[in-house]
Amino acid sequence: MSLGQSNHAGIFESNYWDINIEYAKPAAHTLICRVTVTNQSKEQAKSLIFIAYDWTMYPISSQNQQDFKNLMSIYLDAVFCPLLRELDFCQEGWRLEHTDLTNVSSPIVFKGVVYNEMKGVFSNSQNIYSQQALNSLLPSHTYGVVSGGDPAEIVNLTHEQLKKFHASHYHPSNAKFFTYGNFPLEEHLSLINQSLDKFDKINPSQLVPNEPRWKEPKTKTIYCPPDPLAADPEKQTTVSVSYLLSDITDVHESFIASVLGYLLTNGETSPFYRALLEPNIGSDFSPNTGCHEDTKEAVFSVGLANISPESVNEVLDIIEDTIDKIVREGFDKKKLDALLHRLELGMKHESSNFGLHLAMGLANVWNHEGDPVTALQVGQIVQNFKESLKKNPKLLQQKVKEYLKDNKHKLTLIMQPDESYIEKNDQAEKERLNKFVSPLTDSDKENLLKRGQELELKQNAKEDISCLPSLKISDLSKTIKPEEIDIKEAGGSFIQVSVQPTNGVTYLRMASNLDGLPEDLMPYIPLFCQVITGIGADWHDYLWMSHQEELYTGGLLATPLVVPHHTDVGRMQRSVLLSSYCLEKNFDKMLDLWTLALNSPDFSDVNRISTLIRMAASDMAASLSDSGHQFAITNSAASLDKVSNVQETFFGISQVKTMKSVAEMSDLSDIIFKFQCIGDIVLDKTSFRISLNVTPKAIDRSIRGLRNFLGNLKGQADMSNIFPDIDQIEPASSKTHHELPFNVNYVAQSYPGVLYTHKDYTPLCVLSNLMTRKFLHREIREKGGAYGSGAQLDSGIFSFYSYRDPKSLETLEVFKNCVEWASKGEFTEQDVEEAKLGIFQKTDKPVPPSSRGKTQFIYDISDEMRQKNRDRLFRIKTEDLIRVSNTYLKAKKTLTGITFLGPSNPAIQGNKDWKVVKQHDVVPPAQE
Repeated sequence: MSLGQSNHAGIFESNYWDINIEYAKPAAHTLICRVTVTNQSKEQAKSLIFIAYDWTMYPISSQNQQDFKNLMSIYLDAVFCPLLRELDFCQEGWRLEHTDLTNVSSPIVFKGVVYNEMKGVFSNSQNIYSQQALNSLLPSHTYGVVSGGDPAEIVNLTHEQLKKFHASHYHPSNAKFFTYGNFPLEEHLSLINQSLDKFDKINPSQLVPNEPRWKEPKTKTIYCPPDPLAADPEKQTTVSVSYLLSDITDVHESFIASVLGYLLTNGETSPFYRALLEPNIGSDFSPNTGCHEDTKEAVFSVGLANISPESVNEVLDIIEDTIDKIVREGFDKKKLDALLHRLELGMKHESSNFGLHLAMGLANVWNHEGDPVTALQVGQIVQNFKESLKKNPKLLQQKVKEYLKDNKHKLTLIMQPDESYIEKNDQAEKERLNKFVSPLTDSDKENLLKRGQELELKQNAKEDISCLPSLKISDLSKTIKPEEIDIKEAGGSFIQVSVQPTNGVTYLRMASNLDGLPEDLMPYIPLFCQVITGIGADWHDYLWMSHQEELYTGGLLATPLVVPHHTDVGRMQRSVLLSSYCLEKNFDKMLDLWTLALNSPDFSDVNRISTLIRMAASDMAASLSDSGHQFAITNSAASLDKVSNVQETFFGISQVKTMKSVAEMSDLSDIIFKFQCIGDIVLDKTSFRISLNVTPKAIDRSIRGLRNFLGNLKGQADMSNIFPDIDQIEPASSKTHHELPFNVNYVAQSYPGVLYTHKDYTPLCVLSNLMTRKFLHREIREKGGAYGSGAQLDSGIFSFYSYRDPKSLETLEVFKNCVEWASKGEFTEQDVEEAKLGIFQKTDKPVPPSSRGKTQFIYDISDEMRQKNRDRLFRIKTEDLIRVSNTYLKAKKTLTGITFLGPSNPAIQGNKDWKVVKQHDVVPPAQE
């Protein structure tokens, strides 16, 4: 592994409780109010905290040794010696507050960052279902409550309870430490020791007990809001069966459980995929499907989502029949071989933040006093499993019988839509609020108003960070880390080769340009990408293709790309990116699979294509509530330029409409014809570009394989139009509100910006970081109660956004005030230095060997361009940020796109300036 590229640390704290109050997330957020560091904002710090069901990890990452040391000392202090101020708790957890802090007679409402965040979390029916499945299967202790916080219970948490929780749970005696990288271990241990020396050892006595086993299975029915994006309104029921398995600290037994989870549900050849998804009873597995080892005892669940209520018993019968069949017949040996290949490939594949992934892999076992070293010895665990299987060939069948068929600790959970769900939820919140407000005396209300004013003063106050260690600009390297590449030719196509220490894994990317594809086919590109690698090819069905992928690759993937030119606003790349990776020895086999997929895709299997479309539509609709800010940003920019317009078509709410429309169709013949037309252009080497990340010893063999591969593809290579000229749209302002059944809003406002090589690109990046850290976080999160907010420059568009925001129009005022603040230069030189450090942190983020050279390949951005922007970044001054704020934001305030995603807003209704898209209009009726 390339340790020199990645340094990480983590502070783990066990979070166990046995009463119905959720502490973990309010505690984690309140602690980080202590953290103010120059290269990591508090908002970023909170978003990076890992909060599991029974532990919390505070991760530290940096590639600069001094910065790493600074961060570790700050986090150690924040975790073990926090201020835990009551006002911080009110801000981050929950509070009662007047809507007008100048008027004691104004309405009193619930506020709080975590309170609003969790309201947003449970706007998603999948989150409701998964949470209820866990709470109902393990009800007696820690897992019987919501670790992130149920809004109905958060308001019962007091500041005193939080302090007691910290005293008992956030003590060094209850902590574990993890470090990874090439910085000296002795320095890490010295810092940790300095922190621990302040404490005496205690016995936290906080082990989670095993769940008392049931004598009989249980069934439970829950409810959720109807989904206006459902492809079939009559199919909104979800059902699953969950089983409590073995203790995860038994690593061998736990591995067997995870093997069973993979064999039963992973991939198109798995028994439950074939039994549940192929018949088209529902659109996707239930959200809790799979083997989960993030509780003290593992859980296996399997079920189906988006079914009719009448199909519940049918699904349950299928699950029982499938288990019986496996107990009788066992698993296909080919499936087990594919799993062992996946494990071997997984051990060699190095992803981004590899060290943190290792930490996450051992956290659950370690948290319950299991051996973390044993948990990391995957090779030995696999070998032990192979030996057990050799001694007992029926081991897996016996475990299916033990874990599933004969297991009485079994929960059947049914979720159905309730038309009055949101109304009931709102009413319950009103009643909770009234319970708090009605007993308040005039004196109480005066005190409440005073506390709100004190909090506002605190939020407006400038924090003194002079006592904190901080990274300096002078500590940073003046030069970029070059990504050396070589260009080779094969079959008339150019191949970008990046020689890297990939640990024996070869990474392949192929971009096929969409120049020449008729515009009416463009909306179907994302669905085409979902389908093309999921169907059969030549005379092979999709099951055979899927199995070959599992045996020899990490999977074949197709994704749409929309990339603006780095310099010319009149040019854009629209393409399909085909990517895969494999062990070096399997490279030719991987190319053989791509040859089949590209030359002879089988579009005749209508049932399979229907399944893939419904799964894609379901997944994208479900992502709206968790990624609403991204959808809002994309939609708000769509009227400003052609690139953004295409991004909305491919990735935005427009694509949600397209997918739902297609998923509703009873006759797919027209769609399949469109896919074939797209395939004639996309699956042709005419506009193919290829990149290869490979070890030195595998280069020659890989190039030979690519020459043979390209020789077998259709078309004639022509590399002249990577970034073709495009027809621009007429820029126009827009105001759109998409009404959706959410409890919170996602707000975005976008302006035309500049491209990568423009002299103002880097100042605008720094400005976005400055605005996020020094204005938006304070005004939108700390004061307004939204879970997140920010500004960004991406693809030539400058955008403001908020995430899980209780406000909407008020947030637009904050965006406006932010522009005024920046345009007047109401910030310090130190603020600018911190913002610059934030950008350096992003650009200096370590790149794993698999992705080096990707910036050049995808965006055509060279090392020289990157270095030029780095030079500009070092030179940026306060006046540069004032200038770009005035030029691109204040002066262009009349050309802007605004989008809200969220509940109905009476203040917008009837306003001619706004386009309001009602729930039933978000997706049009099916086009037959």
